[in-house]
Order: sequence, then C-alpha cells, then structure tokens
Amino acid sequence: MSTFMLKNKSQGFTPVSNVFIEKYMPQARGEFVKIYLLMLKHNISGELGVSSSILASSLNLLESDIMNALNYWNDQGAIKLTQIDKMGNFNVEFIDLVDEPVKPNNQVDLLEALDSSSTKDMLKDIETLLARPLSPNEMSIYLNWQREFGFSSELILILMEYCISKGKSDSRYIEKVALAWHDQKITNIEQAQNLIKKTEDKWLNIRKILTYLGINNTDIMKPQQDLIEKWLLIYKFPNEIILKACDVCFERLNRADFKYIDGILSNWNKNNIRTLEDIAIKDIKNNKNVKYQKSYNNSNTEKSPLKFNNFEAREYDYDSLEKKLLGWDNDD
Repeated sequence: MSTFMLKNKSQGFTPVSNVFIEKYMPQARGEFVKIYLLMLKHNISGELGVSSSILASSLNLLESDIMNALNYWNDQGAIKLTQIDKMGNFNVEFIDLVDEPVKPNNQVDLLEALDSSSTKDMLKDIETLLARPLSPNEMSIYLNWQREFGFSSELILILMEYCISKGKSDSRYIEKVALAWHDQKITNIEQAQNLIKKTEDKWLNIRKILTYLGINNTDIMKPQQDLIEKWLLIYKFPNEIILKACDVCFERLNRADFKYIDGILSNWNKNNIRTLEDIAIKDIKNNKNVKYQKSYNNSNTEKSPLKFNNFEAREYDYDSLEKKLLGWDNDD
C-alpha cells in the first residue's frame, strides 16, 4: 500500500482548470480522469494525504491503476510526482496548467491539409484505431510527423497500430515512439517492420525470463528491464544460459534475486562461459578442487606416530642382570 502526501490549499469546492478539460482530458483514459479529479478533491479539501487503497476503494479500481494514473499525469506535466522513500510513498503536487499556443513555425493549416483525401483517410483510420474522435491538437501532431519526420501516412498508421497493440493509446507515449523512430532514422514501412520484429523478439525473451522467475506483472520495473537487456543485448547470452543462472540462484537462495543472477552471469561472461557444456565443465573442475582440498586438509589433520616408536627395541639378558644385582657374578 502506498501513501501520497499532498501539498494542498484548503477550499470548499474543487476547481478544475479549463485547460485540463479541453487539452488533457480528451486524450486520457476514463479511469485516469477519475483518479485525477478525486486526487484534486482531496488536495483542495486540505487533507495531508490519502492512501492508494482508499482511492482504489472509492473508485472500484486496483491500487496499480492508481499508480499507473499518477505516473501518466506526471508524464503529461499535470502533476509533479516525487518519491519520498523506498516504501512506496510519494509527494503529489498539482501543476498550474497553462494553455500554451502552438508556435507559428510548427502550426499546421488543418483546413488545407484536410483537402487531401489521403490525409483525411489517415486521420479517419487513426480515429478507428483509437475508437474516438481526434482533437485538432492531435491532428496537428500527426501531420507534423509528415512534415518534420518525413513519415508517410502508411508509416504513421503502422506506428499507431503498434502502440495500440501494446495497450498504449495515450498521445504522450505515441509521441515518444515516433521520436524514437525518427532518431533511429525509420523512414519506410520495411524499416519499421524490422524494428518492430526486433523489439518484439526482445520483449518475448524478456517475458520468458520473467515468467520463469514467477513474475507475471504486465509492467516491468526499469532496473529489472535494464539488467535483462544487459544479459540479452550486451552479454548476448541465449535464454538457456540465463535460465540456468536463474536455477543456480533458486538453488542457493530459494528465491529470485536479480542482482544475484546478474553476478552469476557477469562472472560467466568474464570467464567466457557461453554454453551449458561450459557450465558443466566448470562445475566438474570446481568439484574436483573441493574434493582435493578436503583430502589435503584431512591428511594434514591426521596424528603423526610418536617419535619413540621409530627406535628399534633392545633385547636384555635378564638372568645376567639378576646375578649382577645380587653380587653373584663375582663368585668362582
């Protein structure tokens, strides 16, 4: 359970910015809007904080929905979400929303653009994919991709289909993907399909590893993703080697520990261990070394025989000794 501390101003009503209603609300998921409004109400009411369980119970949602919504509004710039500690507690500050006009240099003449049948068809297809009408601002963004990034209508539709297939339909996420494609110089359908396949293959491998570790959450934490990508993309280990390292971790710790698994794989990478056969050979050598060490220690701890046992025993003539002791040896 998380607790969210609010920087609040006590008022008897909940004012909602027109900028939020006109600019932010149309693009957001319904439950995200509900969470924003309820958090705003708690903030305005002068409360010091509210827990994720109370918010989730009030809206009949999951606590993970609350966290996803707050991350979304933080990314949109509607709130400032700051982590307080490692226990899942946050400061939430509502940002004064300002309706920033589009810069003249980036402004698109929508009326002129909509004269093109191909442009109209593209926008209609996007609306079909999103299952809602597009705002003028969204239309301008997609048309700017054509002008600034050199994206064709077909490429934009592929990008939209890819994002929506991943359950990501908010404009902020879609813009990030578009910028990433532009940075990677994706300019045609073939390049886009190759990139999507490469990305999907990577995530397929990531999902297999997470499932093997018993992690079935839809979202993965960034540190975990970074470690798995290091194993796959930097060390270039096949899945079977990564899963073997997971087995070793389970055997030793009886639980999944990403840092421990990373230590195993880093050691294997350093010693150029690339296959299951390499691991088996390494284990055999380690076992031999352990047996030799035990044997050596046991041999050194055995008691040495006493030194006087090494001397030869002397033989005595007891009759002659008796005569000497009694003085009989002097008699004739």
